[in-house]
Amino acid sequence: MIEIVFAGIALVVCVALLLRMALPERHQQRVDAAWRLAVYRGRLLAHRLWFWRTHRQRAAREAEEAIRRAQHKVKRDGNVIRPDGFKGPRKPH
Repeated sequence: MIEIVFAGIALVVCVALLLRMALPERHQQRVDAAWRLAVYRGRLLAHRLWFWRTHRQRAAREAEEAIRRAQHKVKRDGNVIRPDGFKGPRKPH
């Protein structure tokens, strides 16, 4: 059963390549460009689906870190925030 499926896929690929060779050069270039674009989009979609959860978790973790840093108490001089971290040497050597 699986051999028939693979043979059918091979037949479709061979016919597609045969039809491509029958096209004029300009049309071949258009077909090649469309194929490259479709492969690129497919790889991009697969990458997004594969890493979706990881990227979402990292974004949530970074948002929590930013919220935590924003809630940290700092000294204010009017409208300017003066954290204690700026009091040290500018170039620690």
